[in-house]
Amino acid sequence: MNPTPSTTLRNLSAVDWAQFGAQEMAYIRPVTVNGTQAVAIHAADGTPIGAAPTEALAIAAILQHEMAPVLVH
Repeated sequence: MNPTPSTTLRNLSAVDWAQFGAQEMAYIRPVTVNGTQAVAIHAADGTPIGAAPTEALAIAAILQHEMAPVLVH
């Protein structure tokens, strides 16, 4: 019997989940860098991959690298 996609996802290990989408998605969050507001860009696994002065520029950078932007609340 072939596993369904939902069954496969339920059986991912913690390591697999940590890497799930790491190359396809990037999330942004507001940060302060040297006293200045900025927007940090992180891979899906949490690895910092950049920063931008505004949310719009962070999203543009993510899209330019063919990734999907995700906002973390």
